Amino acid sequence: MPESGGAPQPEQARAGALQGAAGSAPPQVVAELDVERWREGLLGRERDLVAEELPVGLFYHGVPHGVMLATPADLEDFGVGFTLSEGLVEDAREIHDVQVILGGETAEVRISVAWERFTALLEQRRRLTGRTGCGLCGVETAEQAIRAVKPVGEGPAVKAADLHSAIAGLACRQPLNARTGSVHAAAWVVPGRGIEVVREDVGRHNALDKLIGARVRSGADFSGGFLLLTSRASYEMIQKSAAVGIAFLAALSAPTALAVRLAERAGMTLVAFAREQQHVVYAHSRRLSGV
Repeated sequence: MPESGGAPQPEQARAGALQGAAGSAPPQVVAELDVERWREGLLGRERDLVAEELPVGLFYHGVPHGVMLATPADLEDFGVGFTLSEGLVEDAREIHDVQVILGGETAEVRISVAWERFTALLEQRRRLTGRTGCGLCGVETAEQAIRAVKPVGEGPAVKAADLHSAIAGLACRQPLNARTGSVHAAAWVVPGRGIEVVREDVGRHNALDKLIGARVRSGADFSGGFLLLTSRASYEMIQKSAAVGIAFLAALSAPTALAVRLAERAGMTLVAFAREQQHVVYAHSRRLSGV
């Protein structure tokens, strides 16, 4: 891996994005608690496992950008994925470094990006100074809340058998949810090979960002596979996916009408209510065959 020094070149920038560092041992992702469980008229005392979540601050060149509540795992992936999916950079090579600093009850993800991207972030922050609150932080108008989505590429050809095989195999690739029953997952599936990567988080957006970051940090792209989500397909999930060129998204739950319109606009195949023996195609069915 290249030595750092001076302004990162494209190869160094990619290497920096692949590294990341932790300031201390990672916190626990599960808490064990004493509970009272009522079942069929009987009350018993037991130990139960509950998913942890921490406030995770995102900093760009030391300047705070926002705080997310997230599962304290795979935070380097989260930092890279969030930066890309939110359009804060246009290319992974513009992410120069990601550092994770863990505290007792909080975490920080410190990210450095190409200077021109950082100055744009500072200008956005300057425009927001003095505002008392916002429903969608970082936007000033309703139109800005829905970013323009770029057309996705051709993407994969997916057989229904590939989709349903991945759905059937997803549960056993979710160890945190198996223990707690309360976290979402985002999985990357390659037709003919199955599930390759899974990331879990208490937040569905966070799980997707972690998956995007994991793919990018491994040097992989998004052209040959499809995204499988345990959550609903909301417009933010379409936006984030389109931002990195994901052409096929399948969700176990429902879509929203806005998500369907955005998928149509981006040329993205959108499948929802994806279960082991059924699914509904809402946009661009050409990539999915019934074989």
